[in-house]
Amino acid sequence: MRTIATRIATLSIWLTPAFALAVEEGSLATASPSAIPKIQEGIVTSIAAVAVFLISAAVLRMMVWPKILHALKDRENKIRESIEAAEAAQAQAKAQLEQYNKALADARVEAQRMLETARQQQVQQAGEMKAKAEVELGMMKAKAISDIEAAKKQALADVYSAAANIATQVASKVLQREVGSADNLRLAQEAVTQLTGKN
Repeated sequence: MRTIATRIATLSIWLTPAFALAVEEGSLATASPSAIPKIQEGIVTSIAAVAVFLISAAVLRMMVWPKILHALKDRENKIRESIEAAEAAQAQAKAQLEQYNKALADARVEAQRMLETARQQQVQQAGEMKAKAEVELGMMKAKAISDIEAAKKQALADVYSAAANIATQVASKVLQREVGSADNLRLAQEAVTQLTGKN
């Protein structure tokens, strides 16, 4: 249908000027030529021009204008879709940025919490180590005091024993008799008892 209308419009466009020219030539042959054409002389050209315009407008309206409108609508739709896609991408980027900022804030809070926990553990460990060192020092001090006391007692016992031996020897010389080991032991114990009683 459109191809037939196109052919008719094209044929009328080509033939209308030729028809108008043929009519004008016929009317010019009968009339005398003048510098300004009369209304009757230009009426056929005017009708032909209006007919060509109307036919061209009809062809353009039926065939070209719908394609232009369709192309404009497609372009408008593409622009709208591009704008919507850009807005969606912007919203998505904003959401990702907010999520990143939240994760970063959470990481900072977690790092701060871990540092605080580490500080508390260090303080606790330092306190425990100090308490343990104090306990060990106290034990070492008590052991040293105990060892000193034991060595003191042993030294005193050795001194008392030596003093008892010397006193026995002196007494045996003074008494001119031999003191036996049982007497020696008894004298040493008495001397130790007397000395420890004084201390």
